[in-house]
Amino acid sequence: MKNKILFVISFLFGLVFINSGLNKIFQYMPMPEDMPESMMKIVEAFGAIVWLMPLIAVVEIIGGVLVIIPKYRALGAVMLLPIMVGILLTHIFNAPSGLPVALILLAVLAWIMIDNRAKYAALFK
Repeated sequence: MKNKILFVISFLFGLVFINSGLNKIFQYMPMPEDMPESMMKIVEAFGAIVWLMPLIAVVEIIGGVLVIIPKYRALGAVMLLPIMVGILLTHIFNAPSGLPVALILLAVLAWIMIDNRAKYAALFK
């Protein structure tokens, strides 16, 4: 039962990151109109670095797909960890309205990583 719940949650988590990555490439979701000024400056700064957003998009898409596949879930979680830290810090300091969703995503990522802790053990030896 736990494996089925983890699969469904991992599937939804992966879809969130796949959607986010695809949106960075194809820009099919409009930007919120009530975005804080500090967030607008961050988006402009990221846009000035031409290669940054495509790189983040590709990592989000690949990481999202890997999280969905149980065999590669641990690898996908490691790929998405730095992006998740960036999302969390962005919402803490610039857009607190998105913090609840960021915390839920962080909790799911933590659950995935804790569930796969045996696969990470070799990294810390």
